[in-house]
Amino acid sequence: MLKYETLSKETEGKIEEFRMQGQINPYAFKDEEVIRRNGERDKASLIRPPFIRDIDKIIHSPYYNRYADKTQVFSFYKNDDITRRGLHVQLVSRIARTIGRTLGLNLDLIEAIALGHDIGHTPFGHAGERFLDEILFSRTGRHFSHNIHSVRVLDKIFPYNISLQTLNGIAAHDGEMELCEYHPKPLGDFNEFDAQIENCYKDKRNVKKLTPATLEGCVMRISDIIAYLGKDRQDAERAHLIGNDKFENGAIGSYNSEIINNLIVNIIEHSFLKPYIKMDEEHFEALKKAKADNYNLIYKNDKVQSEIDTVIKPMMKEVYEKLYVDLIKENKRSPIFTHHSNYINKIFYQRETPYLDTDPDQIVVDYIASMTDDYFIDLYAFLFPESDKKIIYTGYFD
Repeated sequence: MLKYETLSKETEGKIEEFRMQGQINPYAFKDEEVIRRNGERDKASLIRPPFIRDIDKIIHSPYYNRYADKTQVFSFYKNDDITRRGLHVQLVSRIARTIGRTLGLNLDLIEAIALGHDIGHTPFGHAGERFLDEILFSRTGRHFSHNIHSVRVLDKIFPYNISLQTLNGIAAHDGEMELCEYHPKPLGDFNEFDAQIENCYKDKRNVKKLTPATLEGCVMRISDIIAYLGKDRQDAERAHLIGNDKFENGAIGSYNSEIINNLIVNIIEHSFLKPYIKMDEEHFEALKKAKADNYNLIYKNDKVQSEIDTVIKPMMKEVYEKLYVDLIKENKRSPIFTHHSNYINKIFYQRETPYLDTDPDQIVVDYIASMTDDYFIDLYAFLFPESDKKIIYTGYFD
């Protein structure tokens, strides 16, 4: 039988009294404290407060559309019932706003972080991210991380003048690191932030050291985990990989609806009017166990990884090398120009330096990371029409 926890009467009473009295959570981020690179641009208005501006910029970014055809976990499935990254960011946003609303936090900031947090993700999920990181590091000694690249998309490729608070939340969202308590760490200015980002390019271990500067960023970080734990199990069942009955029914339950409800309730119960986000030890241990089970039973499953490792990895290397040569030789008919740099330069933004003055390896990385799964496969076929490498899809009726 499914189990759905509820808030204690004491906590419900505190929240209802808090709302009736019109109180403001003293730990919520205040709109007037927003920091931008260019403080003269994008000034807040009654209609468009600061983080609404960030949200609008993110969802109107050319790369926001591409969420729709990027792998969340399962590549090579022609099945619209299996989650793609576009749905994932919406689920994260919904869960984070549910928690944030009840805690009295800044919902616009939460939504901006949530909608932008994966916009720099590669095609083919974390496997694609790993392949691109290996190639880039072998050539330049620098690393690729999707959350750091999400910052690059919104701050450099498209210099949107996004707020420091939103960019920090995106950079520090790493859903692979679960904590029992999330304590925000204040961030002074863009100079400090830029140094943190540069350190992540130099040493990938520094990504795990990034900390959200706001409670809103902390809420988004735990919501990223909550959003994929149960949903990936649903997808695994739809893909005929494994049934939900193979997962243990711990303190948070084993089904998606249980996991979402019970973690949200427990976090609110232990975080209301606190300067941190917290769950109790029992729920934290259950979350860690559920996440470990997902890795062992889903993410590391040969059916999930084998074709990506054996086919996509060499394809990505070939594409990278071909695009790099075309860029260096200034082959203006190459997609690196016609589909990427020309596309970016077509849209007017105030840039410090022309985009094509960027390091060539970085331009190739920017292009590959921007691709959807299907776009990458079509590009490979276009660049290498004689190749015998093929992708075998699992269809609806297989």
